[in-house]
Amino acid sequence: MNLQSNDFELFGLPQQYAQDRALVESRWKELQKMAHPDRFAAEGAAAQRVAMQWSVRINEAHQRLKDPLKRAAYLCEMRGAPIGAHDNTAMPPDFLIQQMAWREALDDAQHTDELEALYDQTQTARSGALADIERSLDQQASPAKAAQAVRRLMFIERFAHEVQERLDRLSA
Repeated sequence: MNLQSNDFELFGLPQQYAQDRALVESRWKELQKMAHPDRFAAEGAAAQRVAMQWSVRINEAHQRLKDPLKRAAYLCEMRGAPIGAHDNTAMPPDFLIQQMAWREALDDAQHTDELEALYDQTQTARSGALADIERSLDQQASPAKAAQAVRRLMFIERFAHEVQERLDRLSA
């Protein structure tokens, strides 16, 4: 194992967006067993510190690889198309119109069924964005296009969270 390896190399996975979740979890458990500081107790404090560094590195990689949004952003970055969500907020006009419509619907929603319908719309949009990301990264080798879909997905997930919070408040 090399601390400088990218997450995919570290986990022995192909450098692609589509991943087998069970395999990611299995590799994480294997790597954690190999690097657990308790295994190095007899070798002294320095070996335990190194094992702790490995453990932290493995957990960070796991967090990125298991989360579709983080994995997509990581791949885009690796392939030269950083997300730049703070300074690159450009979106296609049709998505901007969708955002405005969702915001209005959220502002106007008074009942649980309206919010649930809005949440369902966000989940459909989320699925579409995830499919766009996979297609852009794994089939079309277009990280710039994937980065745009990642920015879209970031908005969708934040908005879905807002809708869920409103639902929770109405249900309380």
